[in-house]
Amino acid sequence: MTMTETTRDLTPDRLDLPADFAWGVATAAYQIEGAVAEGGRGPSIWDTFVREPGRIFHGETADVTVDHYHRWADDLDLMAELGIPAYRLSLSWARLQPTGRGALNPEGVAFYRALLEGCHARGIQPYVTLYHWDLPQALQDEGGWPARETAYRFGEYAALVADALGDLAEHWITINEPVCASFLSYSWGMQAPGHTDDTEATRAAHHLLLAHGLALAAFRERRPAVKLGITNLISNLNPASDSEADAAATRIADIRFNRIFLEPVYHGSYGEDVARVFGMHGITVDETDDGLVRRGDLAVISAPTDFAGVNHYTNTLIAADPESPTGTRMTQVEPTPTTFDWSDTPDALRDVLLRVSREFTPLPLYVTENGATFADYPTHDGRVHDPERVHYLAGYTRACADAVAAGADVRGYFAWSFLDNFEWSWGYSMRFGLVYVDYPSLARIPKDSAYWYRDFIAAQTAEADKARVTDAAAAVA
Repeated sequence: MTMTETTRDLTPDRLDLPADFAWGVATAAYQIEGAVAEGGRGPSIWDTFVREPGRIFHGETADVTVDHYHRWADDLDLMAELGIPAYRLSLSWARLQPTGRGALNPEGVAFYRALLEGCHARGIQPYVTLYHWDLPQALQDEGGWPARETAYRFGEYAALVADALGDLAEHWITINEPVCASFLSYSWGMQAPGHTDDTEATRAAHHLLLAHGLALAAFRERRPAVKLGITNLISNLNPASDSEADAAATRIADIRFNRIFLEPVYHGSYGEDVARVFGMHGITVDETDDGLVRRGDLAVISAPTDFAGVNHYTNTLIAADPESPTGTRMTQVEPTPTTFDWSDTPDALRDVLLRVSREFTPLPLYVTENGATFADYPTHDGRVHDPERVHYLAGYTRACADAVAAGADVRGYFAWSFLDNFEWSWGYSMRFGLVYVDYPSLARIPKDSAYWYRDFIAAQTAEADKARVTDAAAAVA
């Protein structure tokens, strides 16, 4: 399939979405910046984790990754050339506050001010995430996220960032995917710091939500005009069969993956089901004076936000499996064309958006991450042809419009990721980017999907501009 055929077949008519719908791309600081020992940056838990034998595919590190720290201006130029109107990025806590305490690092502040000002200079609206998993190692040495003090340190960090950088973005995300920063990190051992303790993970989950609430309060006090939210990773989960056993297993999986994070933020409490599953690790419906869930925590956690971030990648079938350590077996809904063997089933994103809007919050929703990995490579013509990703993007962007048509208030979509990069425990083996990175030379090559997304956004924007002109003319008449 040629690029022309791909574009002709998969570029839809203008989607029926709000005129100010945000189309963008997303990245995370640790995955793209490199320069881990430059500019006053301190070590993070990921710098420690990548050096532990057997943790990362091929023992790779993010010491350089794609060198965005030095190449950010060129990367923003490329983003502007590709017509990307919005950019979701994260700040490195370890770069801004190397030990997780005290004043911000001036070099770190200068770097991010230049980066954010560079976005504005190019007409790109930044959406900024305060925490995308790079906890300062010094705080991990003091207990990490299982320790309540880490939440307080994050609140202090957020207050300093609000003062130093809060004037440069309208939209701020407190925490990215607390399920990963807690369970993948402290229970399943897949991510830094690589622990395998269910109680630690549960404590981390609660303290990450508390940190969200404390950061929210800090920004509300200092930057009352900005819009704030938290981003959760939400999988679409369904029973593998009609059996009651599979239905029960799916309910438990939903509690473990989704409800433990959504209920406190949007309902103001941990429900009875969540407390039943996690009670042995400290989660309670009622607050106590000295337990994990303390008096006043839930009011802090559930303080009103302005939007809800939704990251979505997988469409999963759950089956009961008594022989599995978790009691469940998980499989992806076909087709699964990606190198991660994840689904390409856009209706799953539509269903997730509708579920969040109907069961948890009527707030505006942003798809803050969505994307797919494929075995990308340059061909003899110097291009990177990725028709599978074009097909994926065409389906999932339309899913946003389908969700809006069914009643969800969806306001934006951010493709993951702008650049190929360090994909956590998988090192450089998985490529999510719309832009190919040749890791030895660090050359950037926009893939066909980047050009498709450029043309797709241009079509949406042109129609929106036309509609605004028509509305203005009608108002004058």
